Amino acid sequence: MTESDRMVADPAQDVRGRKVFDADGEEVGTVTDLLVDTDENAVRFLRVEHGGLLGFGASSSFIPVDAVRRVTDDEVHVDSPRDRIAGAPAYDPDLVDQVDYYDKVYGHYGYPPFWSRGYLYPGFPAAR
Repeated sequence: MTESDRMVADPAQDVRGRKVFDADGEEVGTVTDLLVDTDENAVRFLRVEHGGLLGFGASSSFIPVDAVRRVTDDEVHVDSPRDRIAGAPAYDPDLVDQVDYYDKVYGHYGYPPFWSRGYLYPGFPAAR
């Protein structure tokens, strides 16, 4: 989203900069960006920076919005444990437009991809 002219339809639902907590309530990282499906104006993934120490050695990966269970003013809670997030396919800007990459991310988290038959959007904020 950062590199586009898109915005979250409701600015109060822009979760960039919020801390991410895993299924056990442990802090795992920070939402650094949102990946928007421009055809559907829907946020599909959170890009989360996690790991490392004091900002060094951190890595980024996507978490499908389907994993989001609760959002507060400062936090995003997901249904995945820390080790699943840490083991996710790494964010690579060169792969962002490749369906195979998205398929791996959805498969890693155990969700059907948004292009699959019968997919229901989880209600995360729409972009505009």
